[in-house]
Parts: sequence; C-alpha cells; structure tokens
Amino acid sequence: MTRRRTARALTAFALATLPLGAAAGELNILTWEGYADPSFLKPFEEASGCAVSATYVGSNDDFAAKLAAGGGVYDVITPSLDTVSMMRLAGFVDPVDPATVTGAEGIYPEFAKHPEIVVEGETWAVPLIWGSVSVIYRPDKVTGTPDSIGLLFDPAYKGKISLWDDKSAIYWTARYLGFENIFDLSDAELEAVKAKLIAQKPLIRKYWSSAGELTDLMANNEVWVSNAWTGLTSKDVNALGKGFTVAEFSPKEKAEGWMDSMMLVKGTPNQECAVKFMSYMQSPEGQCGIAKSTGYFPVNPGAVSACMDAAMKAERKVDNIDFVKSLVMWQQPVRLDKYLEVWNAVKAAP
Repeated sequence: MTRRRTARALTAFALATLPLGAAAGELNILTWEGYADPSFLKPFEEASGCAVSATYVGSNDDFAAKLAAGGGVYDVITPSLDTVSMMRLAGFVDPVDPATVTGAEGIYPEFAKHPEIVVEGETWAVPLIWGSVSVIYRPDKVTGTPDSIGLLFDPAYKGKISLWDDKSAIYWTARYLGFENIFDLSDAELEAVKAKLIAQKPLIRKYWSSAGELTDLMANNEVWVSNAWTGLTSKDVNALGKGFTVAEFSPKEKAEGWMDSMMLVKGTPNQECAVKFMSYMQSPEGQCGIAKSTGYFPVNPGAVSACMDAAMKAERKVDNIDFVKSLVMWQQPVRLDKYLEVWNAVKAAP
C-alpha cells in the first residue's frame, strides 16, 4: 500500500470512531507544542464539528497558574505524570469514564492503570504520549563522546549551555550529585542541589521555556549543550540544514521519563467535544499524527501498527515497555512547594 493510500485509510479509520451527526461545538486545549498540529487536528474538526483552539505551556508549572486565572477558558489539559495528582487534588479536573473513550483499551496498562492516573477506582486522565529527556549537544563543538549529566556543568562550554526552565532541573542535578530519591530530597540534599545550580548559572546562556525556543538557540549557534525532550529538538534542528547536526544521549546517571495525559477540566461545558477528542487521540490518525509532529513515543501501540515501519517502531519504543522501566519516571515531589521554592531561588540568584 502506498503512503498516500495508507494515510487515507488511517484517516477513514480514525473518523469512523467519532459519533455520527456531531453537533457544532468548541474545544479549548491547554497543551504543549506539537500536540495540536493542524496536520492531524483538521480531520477531527471536520468530522466532529468541534473547533479546536490551543494555548501552549512551557512548563508543567503553567497548568495550575493558567487554570487558576482562566475562569473556565479551558476544556482539556495535558499535564505530565508528575502534575496529574496536583490537578486532581487542587480540584481543577473531573474524572473521566474510560468506557466513553474509544480505543482506551489499547493503551499500555502500565500507563492506563498507573497509580497517579487511577485513584480509588476513578480514572483521572487518559494517556496521550510519552518519552524521555536526553542531553542534546553539538558533536562538532563538544570534545569526545559525552555520556554524563556533567556535560551540563562543564565550564569548557561556558555561555553555550542551556537548561529547561522547570523544577526538573532539580531532578537532573540531584542525579548528578548521586542522590537516589530525587522526588523526596532532604533539606540538606536540596541545599546541595541549589548550590550546584547557582554555581552553574555563569555557564548558562539561557533557561529555555519551550522546545521552539531551544531549537532557535541551537540553530542560531547560541547554545551547544542542553537537556531536551528526546526526539523533538534534534529532529527540528537537523531539518534546518544549518551545516551542522546535533546529537542526543541518555546519560549514564539514567534518563528521565515522562508521560503526558489528557485531563477533563472541571465543569467544562464542552465535555462532549472533549471526550471525542480523547477518543480521536487514541485512533491511528491521532497517535500517528502526534508521534510524527513531535518525535515522541505512542501510548497506544496498536494504533500505530500501519503508520510505522519496523525501524521506526524500534526507534519510538513501540511495545518496548522495558525501556519505560529503565527510566526515572517523573513523579510529583513529596514536598512540591519546597522544590518550587528552591528552583525559584536559583533563578533569582545573581
């Protein structure tokens, strides 16, 4: 089957999962870059009658702030696993009936039944996409073949290092310092992490807030080294043809893993469109579309069976749940307020 015929078949299958006679509606999503690309959302809009509007976040910390100030603006949010419980406990979201989400049964059970997702028999989120966090670098600028988080702290690259503007900087630094329980650090360990991050600041060109910003920093030769969401920035930078390439590696101190899920904003008047969207994103069109747009890994392996060849399936870890187990999967820190306090103190330091 040709690629064009395959694409038509996937679209037909995806649209067939949507209820017939859909009434006109709207859907406002608070999400990440690449998660609302027109390439896969336009067919959903046409079939469902739900006009999609997306607002993008740069950090998981943005979800609470925007929901608290939004006044009912959003219908669906897509936080990472370490933020799902916060959204639930803060009362920002309603539970989801998985029986209403077509295709949900195909999601990896390790994600669908995760204790952050299912609490006391209620499902609070529908997994969407997952991946890992790597170190990205310029092989033509960095000496040797790096394999450690230490590259982010190397004074040889002063002024050419970047870091995501997010509390996860604490996780990275804690692993580099050899601390094991990175989501429940003691006061003394947090002080050591803070001191290390403050000492790193003279090396930092900029803390990036979005994948697009990091792409620009690397493409414009402002940054040679950073942490990055595996697959996305390297794909985008290398596609620009700037005369150089970037590479990625999982550090020997272990890589972080994340999984983003769809959550239903409490009291949304657009629940029908929201559930249709959640179903669509479990279809071949949705899972293949978001995986292509971002370079991340699908949560529903059966949905991508026709759009990925064997090599791509291996690259995107399809049916490779052992890879998940090799990662340090994000969790909500036990003392979230303390972690945010530390990260804000680092950014405020001279």
